[in-house]
Amino acid sequence: MRKALKQYAQVSPYLAVGFALTIVFVMYPMVKGMYISFFHYNVIKPETSEAAGLSNFRHVFRDPLIGTAFRNSILLALVTVPGQWVIGLVLALLIQAKTVRLKVLWRLVYYVPVISSWIVVSYLFRFLFADGDEGIVNYVLVDLLHVMRDPVNWLQNTWTANAVIWIVSVWKGVGWVMVLYLAALQSVPKSLYEAAEIDGAKPFAALLNITLPLVRPLTLYVMINLINGAIQAFIQAYAITQGGPMDTTQLLNTYLYKQAFQYFDFGYASAISVCLGVLIFALTYTQQRSIGRDRIEY
Repeated sequence: MRKALKQYAQVSPYLAVGFALTIVFVMYPMVKGMYISFFHYNVIKPETSEAAGLSNFRHVFRDPLIGTAFRNSILLALVTVPGQWVIGLVLALLIQAKTVRLKVLWRLVYYVPVISSWIVVSYLFRFLFADGDEGIVNYVLVDLLHVMRDPVNWLQNTWTANAVIWIVSVWKGVGWVMVLYLAALQSVPKSLYEAAEIDGAKPFAALLNITLPLVRPLTLYVMINLINGAIQAFIQAYAITQGGPMDTTQLLNTYLYKQAFQYFDFGYASAISVCLGVLIFALTYTQQRSIGRDRIEY
């Protein structure tokens, strides 16, 4: 007992620092944001803020631009989550193949976008898909390949602008998925593949019946993070389109940011953030329960 108390006493200063940082940078902003959501908050003179009750939350469900932002966030998740998962898994399988050389080089090449700054990557794609003759993509499609007669105004149309955001999100995320699956594939016993080969199983059958079932817990973990990342996306949309044209590419976080720092309606912005937090918690909780029930033994 004394030994245990002594050990707790030794680590308690480090635990105290962690708890203090969590309270200051996580718990306090969370509680403060929930508090602000019930007021018409005046950030300059908080003492003059008027109580709003549930009016900010009612406005969330009546605001048509919230519907647009929610639609775009859901579409971003529906496109980028499967895209990142499929491409990342395929890249991991290809690099893991015995016939592929320079494995370290390929890992580095595909992981560089992951460690690159979102700001840098977003402005790079904004330049690549620039409207008119200035964009490199238009130059390649019109002048080099002659696929199209006229250049496309990528960022001036709702769906092409959304497509650019989807492309950069997939391109930047596949390396993260690839690295996780590379680690998981190396943990699968080779004896299982050898036994399947002796039984006459084809590589695709081995993938479906051995590889994917054994990495299913990792797949669920990857899905949770990809979905949460898509719902919380901000930098790529803000840096590339800033919600334009005419707010048709707004995401939930970009619209929240606009309400807070352009219109200074911090109460309404906080209400949006609370609803977004509830949505993310619900998605994470349901998927975490699925992961908790998975137990793979081999």
